[in-house]
Amino acid sequence: MRTLIIAALAVPLLGGCISAAKTVVTAPFKAAGQVADWSTTSQDESDRNRGRELRKREENVGKLARQRDKATEKCRKGDQAQCQRAEVLDHEIEAEMSGPQR
Repeated sequence: MRTLIIAALAVPLLGGCISAAKTVVTAPFKAAGQVADWSTTSQDESDRNRGRELRKREENVGKLARQRDKATEKCRKGDQAQCQRAEVLDHEIEAEMSGPQR
């Protein structure tokens, strides 16, 4: 009888132990899930990164095109070195435009 009373009084105290045990058991799985979230890229993040890459590529092509246009203008005025530079810049623009799709 005495054991039964002690067991009945101990039940509320064991609730906390069971909760703590559950936390300890599930913690590694929750941590693994969080790591998976951190290590994967969502579609929104992927889209933002792709847009950023495209804008950077367009900016670079614009810069090269302006340099090529200046070199072409100097070439028309007789500067042979600028003619070669314009040709090189033209190839760089082509390479940038057809470069790997990252």
